[in-house]
Amino acid sequence: VQLQASGGGSVQAGDSLRLSCAASGRTFSSDAMGWFRQAPGKEREFVAAISPGGGSTYYGDSVKGRFTIARDNAKNTVYLQMNSLKPEDTAVYYCVADGFGIAPSDYDYWGQGTLVTVSS
Repeated sequence: VQLQASGGGSVQAGDSLRLSCAASGRTFSSDAMGWFRQAPGKEREFVAAISPGGGSTYYGDSVKGRFTIARDNAKNTVYLQMNSLKPEDTAVYYCVADGFGIAPSDYDYWGQGTLVTVSS
């Protein structure tokens, strides 16, 4: 089973980025999926999660109103649309699957991470 995250990069404050995470090896259409991030020297932080059918979404306080999580079960893919990016959003972003909650230990599968760098 693999979760392949992509879409990271270097942007200016105020810009937008869209992360994608394609799962392979099994389908996650019956499982919640989500994103965490880890900034240098900090612990992993919950960013967003989405229910299996996509009808419910949850966000960390620091990204509410700026980030949107979505999924396409036909493509076994989860997305994270990030708008109004701030320098404090700089981190490695990890997609997760099969679990639910805001703790890293709540999820069984992790992607390899994609780096987002936001400069002021």
